[in-house]
Amino acid sequence: MARRPAPPSPFPERGDSAGARGETARRGGGGAPSRGVDVREWASGIRLSAFAAIMLSLVILGTWVLVPTIGTYLGQRQKIDALEHSVQVTKEQIQELQRERARWDDPAYITTQARERLYYVKPGEVPYLIDFDLDPADLPPEQEEVSDELQERPSEWMPQLLRSITSAGLAKTAVEAPAR
Repeated sequence: MARRPAPPSPFPERGDSAGARGETARRGGGGAPSRGVDVREWASGIRLSAFAAIMLSLVILGTWVLVPTIGTYLGQRQKIDALEHSVQVTKEQIQELQRERARWDDPAYITTQARERLYYVKPGEVPYLIDFDLDPADLPPEQEEVSDELQERPSEWMPQLLRSITSAGLAKTAVEAPAR
């Protein structure tokens, strides 16, 4: 396959390093190469054969097929991890319930629970129950009895609204705006 000649470069090609240094100095760079790139020259240097085109299309097709599959895989891995965590929590709950059941097999534990929860006593024991074991200062105050009579109080809402607005506007607790 015959190659087409590249277009002429705007810069003369020199093989020696002195020529390259002189070229940079003429462009005004202090040692850094110029950032101007001729896109037409660069694009004309790209050669795309049929094999390269087929390989590029296979890479794009493979990416297009694999990306959703990878997303599905990652979603399923997250679900599996969540389910494994749920199984672990359930196993811990089962172990706790088995320990609780083992405690209930102990006659001393049953006796203690019956005494505490159900207030059972052994024959001959005298139980003492304390109803108010709180300090009198901690008790809530006695409530007054509720009367059976309805009492009407005359109230007009408009004067109360005006009094509320004027008292809010004349209040001296408002913070003054800072001076600019």
